[in-house]
Amino acid sequence: MYILKTEQSFDAAHFLAGYEGKCSNIHGHRWRVVIEVKSLTLQDSKQLNGMVVDFNQLKKDLKEEVDYFEHMLIIEKNTLKTETVKALKGEGFKIVVLDFRPTAENLAKYFFNRMKIKGYKVKSAVVYETPNNCAAYEE
Repeated sequence: MYILKTEQSFDAAHFLAGYEGKCSNIHGHRWRVVIEVKSLTLQDSKQLNGMVVDFNQLKKDLKEEVDYFEHMLIIEKNTLKTETVKALKGEGFKIVVLDFRPTAENLAKYFFNRMKIKGYKVKSAVVYETPNNCAAYEE
């Protein structure tokens, strides 16, 4: 089995609605996303001969996904009042609204699925909230 690994990072804020503790308040992270793709074989076309995938394309595709969250407030749908979201947007704040709680675990699954949609055979996705704490998702 061949395994390639690449990573990208982004800065964003979030909060965990309903959580009893300091993470219920808006706070930020330098999120780090690590993607592993796998293959039993290597390609044999001229351009990609001896490769699983083109690293440049893999890096570009992951960067595109993480850049969507760069310097955003990530919130779970229906966790803030409509008026609050409207007021924040009215002040120029950029908000990403997700259908799930923005935990490292859920974001790992999110990035796994996004890279899978792009056609990669994803082995795992790992999301770090801090340099020492991460969550991984594999199928």
